[in-house]
Amino acid sequence: MPDSHAAPDAEGPEPADPDARSDGSPLVRAIGPGLLILFIVGDILGTGIYATTGKVAGKVGGALWLPFVIGFAVALLTAASYAELVGKYPRAAGAALYTQRAFKVPFLTFIVAFMVMCSGLSSASAAARAFAGDYLGELVDVSPTLIAILFVLALAALNLRGVSESVKTNVVLTLVELAGLLIIIAIGIFAVLSGEGDPGRLGDVHTSDGSGYALLTGVMGATALGFFAFVGFEDSVNMAEETVEPTRNFPRALFIGVTLTGTVYVLVALVSSLLVDFRVLEKSSGPLLEVVKAGGVSFPPELFAVIALFAVSNSALINIMMASRLCYGMANEGILPALMGRVLPARRTPVAGIVFVTLLAVALVSTGEIEGLGDTTSFLLLCVFAVVNVAVLVLRKDRVAHRHFRTPTVLPVVGALATALLASPLADRAADVYVRAGLLVALGVVLWAVNRGFMAIAARRR
Repeated sequence: MPDSHAAPDAEGPEPADPDARSDGSPLVRAIGPGLLILFIVGDILGTGIYATTGKVAGKVGGALWLPFVIGFAVALLTAASYAELVGKYPRAAGAALYTQRAFKVPFLTFIVAFMVMCSGLSSASAAARAFAGDYLGELVDVSPTLIAILFVLALAALNLRGVSESVKTNVVLTLVELAGLLIIIAIGIFAVLSGEGDPGRLGDVHTSDGSGYALLTGVMGATALGFFAFVGFEDSVNMAEETVEPTRNFPRALFIGVTLTGTVYVLVALVSSLLVDFRVLEKSSGPLLEVVKAGGVSFPPELFAVIALFAVSNSALINIMMASRLCYGMANEGILPALMGRVLPARRTPVAGIVFVTLLAVALVSTGEIEGLGDTTSFLLLCVFAVVNVAVLVLRKDRVAHRHFRTPTVLPVVGALATALLASPLADRAADVYVRAGLLVALGVVLWAVNRGFMAIAARRR
């Protein structure tokens, strides 16, 4: 059982009151436990379950629920590490903060931060592709690539307008996307009670051949892609400084949020496999629309398509916001060129960061499909999560004065191994995922090197 841990800080770098700023002034803490849970749930829900369920089914067959159960377990393991670290260091910055404290290697910290930013861009690009796919196709006949690019540009315009408008939009879209998933579960319950569906599909594991190795890599590949549905909870730790009593409320909210979304995802996967053959799901960029059509319920497919469009829009909006602010923050810290920190005077929004991440998102949309972009997101974050799971163990030697949640040691150990395995070539993923992720990180390294060069020149001129 997890327990609370209190120990004196030998060097005394942490304040006795973790709710106080380092300069002694109080924080404005407006997010209570209930709102925090809703925020975490909204951060996780979205494109992953609405768009990639079919692609996961294509990798594993009718046993579609299995990768989501495994992904659920891996998400809980990593959430336990985040719960300890956010309780120990209730500050914004997330994985980058924990990496720097644990390893004190600025370049590694930069790589982790940039990978988190890039994961947001690939996620937003996957959402754009999902928006322009079968869900929109249910309503109008359009060019998917053009619509996906226009979709990204529209989100950039909303982001430029201001954070207030973006956050208000996010609240509404979160309620809509949750309603959509509950509709799918309700359709499944009705179908079971009516004797519809094929329970035999639930145990059907389909792989390229019948070998044990193909079974292992197929399930791992499906789990790695399905893990895309669980990402998002790691972003919530950036709200620690605005949360009431974060050391007490954050761990509980994190576990409740991940558990609620994980349960909904597994139920949706069971319903999808029960009602629709995996081959049909695999071919659709709007797989849950196929479930609605096969459910035997007179629910308008067009209405569900609209709900799904709202859901993927929310994912993209959150990720564009996160990536642009992270870019802005790294510029202000002198990690990226100062130009990236430019702010739009009239709206006080990070215009340079928004333009930069929007251009990258448009490039990703133009060169990738939902499966590849979703898998890229998962790969980048699985690498980050492996580092975080190791960091929590390294930081056990760093004592703080306040009490905080402490996860059993075995959980981050298993979490580190699980995330590393899912990020490894043992998971059946296309080579273009590694190429795409590598090019994104390489771009970051170039920016970092250019910035270091300019800073060195400026220092010599002083």
